[in-house]
Amino acid sequence: MNSLSVRALLVRGMLAGLAAGLLALVVAYVLGEPRVDAAIDFEDAHAHEHGEEVFSRTLQSTGGLATGVLVFGVAIGGIAALAFCVALGRIGRFGPRATAALVSLGALLTVYVVPFLKYPANPPSIGDPDTIGKRTALYFLMIALSVLLAVAAVILGKRLAPRLGNWNATVVASAAFLVAVGLAYAFLPAVNEVPKDFPAMLLWKFRLAALAIQVTLWAGFGLVFGYLAERLLVPKAAAAEPRSAGVDNKAAAAH
Repeated sequence: MNSLSVRALLVRGMLAGLAAGLLALVVAYVLGEPRVDAAIDFEDAHAHEHGEEVFSRTLQSTGGLATGVLVFGVAIGGIAALAFCVALGRIGRFGPRATAALVSLGALLTVYVVPFLKYPANPPSIGDPDTIGKRTALYFLMIALSVLLAVAAVILGKRLAPRLGNWNATVVASAAFLVAVGLAYAFLPAVNEVPKDFPAMLLWKFRLAALAIQVTLWAGFGLVFGYLAERLLVPKAAAAEPRSAGVDNKAAAAH
């Protein structure tokens, strides 16, 4: 793949990330914001002191939310497009759409689901402000470990495939990934700062909404980027076929 193709795919990845961000924005506004408002109401009802708001809640739930989700969508779209360039043709005989779907699924699992199971999302009213640095560092460490372990599992599966076959190699590599993630879960410290009187149903709905936003984002990206990547990469070979066929027909007619 030449530099022009990589650049074109990078642009398409960012556009696909923007489109996926718009879909995720709708889900975040419909499912996430009501839970955030309920969590803030809980915090206000239990807090003795109220800090001064720099930005109004209305601005946070509209312009702030849109900016954050769309910028994040464009950023992960570009990164995922580069990962697609690396993965295409190296993880099996998959076309652009299938490769885009696999990259999106892998990113959802490694970047969000695996860290989420260890450090699930919490509403803004939960957590000690003094520990926010530690909690953030642990979360990003879990993301880094998850991605590195996933890459290692793919490499392991590729090396085992000639001896064990694709299916058995995939099973062994997946099992190794799960064991390694389990060890990371066991050794990394737990974080549990949920107040005892915080509504369990609200916490559950908030976490489901957070998961739904990420699923929408990555599913939307996989579908849109797969379509754009296929239009960029496949028609070139398809367009060359009719031309070569036409030349052959002319040559046959001449004979």
